Amino acid sequence: MALAVLFSLLCLSLSQLLSFQANAQQNPTSGFTAVPLSQSNFKLQKPYDKSPSERYSFSNGEHRLWVFATDKPHTTSSDTKPRTEIRIRGYDYSSGVWQFEGQAYVPSGTTGTSIMQVFGDSSRATTIMLRVYTGSLTVYRSSVILSNMYNRWFKVNVIHDVGASNVKVYIDGVLKYEGSGAGGNNHYFKFGVYGQNDESNYMESRWRGIRVLRRN
Repeated sequence: MALAVLFSLLCLSLSQLLSFQANAQQNPTSGFTAVPLSQSNFKLQKPYDKSPSERYSFSNGEHRLWVFATDKPHTTSSDTKPRTEIRIRGYDYSSGVWQFEGQAYVPSGTTGTSIMQVFGDSSRATTIMLRVYTGSLTVYRSSVILSNMYNRWFKVNVIHDVGASNVKVYIDGVLKYEGSGAGGNNHYFKFGVYGQNDESNYMESRWRGIRVLRRN
């Protein structure tokens, strides 16, 4: 009996240790080097009939981007849903291991919107898209990676290994998602708000501490 109890306690302790390790914070940027970024690397995409200041502000290192479900698309020839996004330019890539890092904030009420994406895929427009649905951060419309995420800052790290066709998402230093990359020969990072299914009338996200990194 004593041995059985001891064995049970050891199994429980091992299980707790494995759980702790799985949820422990990590440094996703270890082994990566940040590339230089300036405002010239941030290309704003917003409703074509609006001025930048009507849908975007930048103050004290914080990007604030918002859009309405009734807004126009970003170009006159586009039939996509409304967006106010920043497309990081100057660092398009087709090989290697690249990483996006930023701190995000989404106010309550925003839903049905993409707040970050890795553009480029062999079968669809994006390699991965992080969306907000009723207070949860999801990969596309499944795989909840953060709950109760309204009205607070959280850190996002997205690592794309092109050669291995692998994508990882870390939230506040914890690995929350890992999946396949599915090809494509040109990729870049975007962040902001881009209407998706069942979008709210008003959508907003805020970002700070934006970095792009490349594996050494």
